[in-house]
Parts: sequence; C-alpha cells; structure tokens
Amino acid sequence: MKIAFVGKGGSGKTTLSSLFIRHLAVSGAPVVAIDADINQHLGAALGLDETEAAELPAMGDRLALIKNHLRGSNPRIASAETMIKTTPPGEGSRLVRVREPNAIYDACARPVELDGGAVRLMVTGPFTDADLGVACYHSKTGAVELFLNHLVDGRDEYVVVDMTAGSDSFASGMFTRFDMTFLVAEPTRRGVSVYRQYKEYAADYGVALKVVGNKVHGPEDLDFLHSEVGDDLLVAFGQSDWVRALEKGRPPRFEHLEESNHRSLRTLHDAADAMYELRDWERYTRQTEHFHLKNAASWGNERTGVDLAAQIDPEFVLGEEVAAAV
Repeated sequence: MKIAFVGKGGSGKTTLSSLFIRHLAVSGAPVVAIDADINQHLGAALGLDETEAAELPAMGDRLALIKNHLRGSNPRIASAETMIKTTPPGEGSRLVRVREPNAIYDACARPVELDGGAVRLMVTGPFTDADLGVACYHSKTGAVELFLNHLVDGRDEYVVVDMTAGSDSFASGMFTRFDMTFLVAEPTRRGVSVYRQYKEYAADYGVALKVVGNKVHGPEDLDFLHSEVGDDLLVAFGQSDWVRALEKGRPPRFEHLEESNHRSLRTLHDAADAMYELRDWERYTRQTEHFHLKNAASWGNERTGVDLAAQIDPEFVLGEEVAAAV
C-alpha cells in the first residue's frame, strides 16, 4: 500500500508519519519510507542523528541513475534525458517492488533499525543554496514520482511518503499515487485550511483522504475538528510524553508509546489496508498518462525536444500480474 502524510508546516505530519512507520516496522511488515518534504526531518524522526541524516544519499542527485534503471529496454524512451517526472512505464520498463533489491535501493536507500524492525529509508535531498534562483523543489521530488510510477506494491507491503507541506504536491500528479492520504490537521482554522484545499483539488481524481487530528487537547478541540471536516476525521492524537522524548532525541522503546496512540496507529493501519480491495490499476495507469500529457504540453516537449506523448504505451496497464510476469 502507498500512503502519504500531508499537512501544513508545523502540523506534526513528519512526527506522525514516523510513528506510523515505526508501527508498521514493529509489526514485521516490509516498509519503504520516503522523505519528500523540502525540510528533511524524517530521518531524525526515525532516530538518526544529524550526521547520519546528512549522509543519506539524495534521490534528487541520482536522477540519471533512477531514469536509466527504470526505462530498461522500453523502446518508446530513447534516453534518460527524454524522461521527465511523469514518464509512465511501458513494455520493457523496469518495475520496482517493495521487497526485491534493485539499483535504486542500492544507490538511494539505507536501512534504519526500529525497535527490532527495519525499514528502507530514501530521501529526496535538501533544497540547497545552489538551487536558489535556478531550480524548484519539484525537480527533486520528480525522482520520487518516477519511482512511484514504476512501483508495484502488494498486500501487506508499504511505502510511506512524508510529503512537502501545504498544497505543493498538486504541482505534479504525485498526489494521485497513493492508496490512502492522511492529512494531519491541528484544531485551528489554519490547521484545517489545507484540508479544504486538498479536498477540493483531489475531488476529481478519486483520492482517498482521511484527516488525522493532532495536538488535540480535549473535547473542544475534537468537536472543532468534527465540525470542520465531518466524517473525514479518522482519529486524533493528543499530547504525548513519548513524542516529547522523541523530539529531544531520546525516545524510549516504541512499546512504551501511550496505548491510546497505539490504538490510533492501528486505526490508520486498518484504514490503509481496507483500500487494497478497492485498487484500480487501470485508473492508476491512465492517471499517470493524463498528467504526463499535461506536463508534456506545458513544458516537457519543449525542454526535451521530443514528442513525449509517444512515450505512452496504450496497451500497458501497471499491476501485480504484470510485475509477476517480468
């Protein structure tokens, strides 16, 4: 299952995504965790120190390798230079799986041990001084979008992405790549404003969206969230001594997280798993092509000098059966 955590800056989405990743890892599930936020904090939230987090290999710096691996022998893609962030897979493309090793994991992923479990962690890389004035952050998240476009994940396999804050993810088609999107919202007017934007933008694309309340201090906060987001509110997290210790860099073992928060994490897990039976690989593939055509027309054809629409393989549909046959 592919799961996104979104929300405004400061909402606690990185903290909650790290708790969910820990929950999955302790359960024994295979997990790929991806930090796609412009502020790269997921590594630290998973227990890495500053030096370890800074040494994580950036996907954005290895985009050529990622493209060359994914295009494989696809005859519709002449070179890595003609691939853009929305390029879809087709016959001959290399697909990636959660469990199986591949060149992208070798170059970009690092194992992180979590209370007896382990996850693969990948990061887009930080926005640096060299990028100022000459690049946008979506040039880095494009590596994640390409990875997700070529990913075939199965039941009880998880890819969890800590997304960039606010509604920036709508600058590409990446918001449609997930089985479930958890929007982290504080019980404030600003806290639910991103929810309204996300709900409106995603309405036409069948995006499964649930709100996770955070920093909820009592019944009044909970009532406020209910009144603002209605049935989209799934669970709410309150104050946590365990999280405070995590933010100080000294978290106890995960088993000591408050039982109420463990219950909330199980609710998130159940909500994500319930989406498996609703998967529609045909729609997923056609959405990939839809955003590819939009990007091709608006900037991709001019930048690459080729007709990127020709990269679409009309007979190809991504799915677990296709991956099994490769």
